[in-house]
Amino acid sequence: MSEFQKHTFKNGLRLVTVPMKNTKAVTVLVLVGTGSKYETKEINGISHFLEHMFFKGTKKRPNTLAIAETLDRVGGEYNAFTGKEQTGYWAKVDSKHLDLALDWVSDMFLNSKIEQKEINREKGVINEEVNMYLDNPKMYIWKIWESLLYGNQPSGWLILGKRDVINKLTKKDFLNYLKNHYSSHNTVVVVAGNIKGDLKNKINNYFKNINTEKPKDKKKVIEKQTKPRILVHYKKTDQTHLFLGVRGYDLFHKDRFILDILGIILGGSMSSRMWIDIREKQGLSYYVRTNADNYTDTGTLYTRAGVDNKRIDIAIQIILKNYKLIKDKKVNEKELKKAKDFIKGRLILAMEGSDEQAMFHGDQELLEDNILTLDEIFAKIESVTINDIQRVAKDIFVPEKLNLALIGPFKDKKRFEKLLNI
Repeated sequence: MSEFQKHTFKNGLRLVTVPMKNTKAVTVLVLVGTGSKYETKEINGISHFLEHMFFKGTKKRPNTLAIAETLDRVGGEYNAFTGKEQTGYWAKVDSKHLDLALDWVSDMFLNSKIEQKEINREKGVINEEVNMYLDNPKMYIWKIWESLLYGNQPSGWLILGKRDVINKLTKKDFLNYLKNHYSSHNTVVVVAGNIKGDLKNKINNYFKNINTEKPKDKKKVIEKQTKPRILVHYKKTDQTHLFLGVRGYDLFHKDRFILDILGIILGGSMSSRMWIDIREKQGLSYYVRTNADNYTDTGTLYTRAGVDNKRIDIAIQIILKNYKLIKDKKVNEKELKKAKDFIKGRLILAMEGSDEQAMFHGDQELLEDNILTLDEIFAKIESVTINDIQRVAKDIFVPEKLNLALIGPFKDKKRFEKLLNI
């Protein structure tokens, strides 16, 4: 894999190029450092809504059909996404169409018309997306989890927003948001794949009209917890969906990679502890997974699963048993090596695609202002010891950091309170 190169233009816009030898594809990704964490209650959902509006037309490509056909004509793949701290727009094409992809992405990013009639029409689409999310307990449990952790602050709000807020948004709201949060200073352009030559002049030309005002920052997340907490959302379901976990570490914490490995050991694979205990031995769940999530200012480790309504107590007890076991008894070298090799193997497989390469480099540059190579990440992973795993487990698996979020046919959370012991 070729080394990436980074260039910062005078206006603050950053370019990251990642040459790849064994591919004929190229991905153009534009990442901007804003998302739902940057919203206020009055415009909650606008980050995601704006992403939709970028596909409605520019002066050069006046409608959705013209936007879509541009890359459909060459068999390209394209999409956009909105997160809590970043929003992205990307196109993946045959490398001979790189200029077309650059023109397409930059045109949408800088020249979208944002017309009120299209805003009004798209409100119906967004509302149905919200309805789809609310109707799907496996998806909606994420919102319950984040509400439990962060409450009434941006980190605890739904990225999609609320229907009553969405229905009030106007063109002025979108233009103000663009001015305040889309800037050369918080935007990274990544080009990964079969690229040749220096792209700086091209990028400078395509993005010459980008807003150069300093973007507004997000509010600091407030985290206060002194005892185990539970949030139950009543819904008549055929199975109970749950998140059971703890507050963890942010992207800049020294133990972040240790937490990642700890999550893999617990529930990151089909041979992990949670999978074997909950699915294979007990037949409690079809899906069960332990993840460590990191943002710039918060982090969590959680196990999520969909389980038999009548056996929810057993599932909670098994998860907590595994949390307690990994802090009370050291993992062995064989299990630690398996987790390390799992992470490294998955990363190597992901890096086969130019789109994954673009995200790998772009996310790090945008959120951390620093890009670690695979070798540097592997070195950090290899340095983790058995004692490190136990030390982190002892730090996070304590009663005052425990959180349980549930969606299921339950109206009283008291029955679960007595279970939250570790």
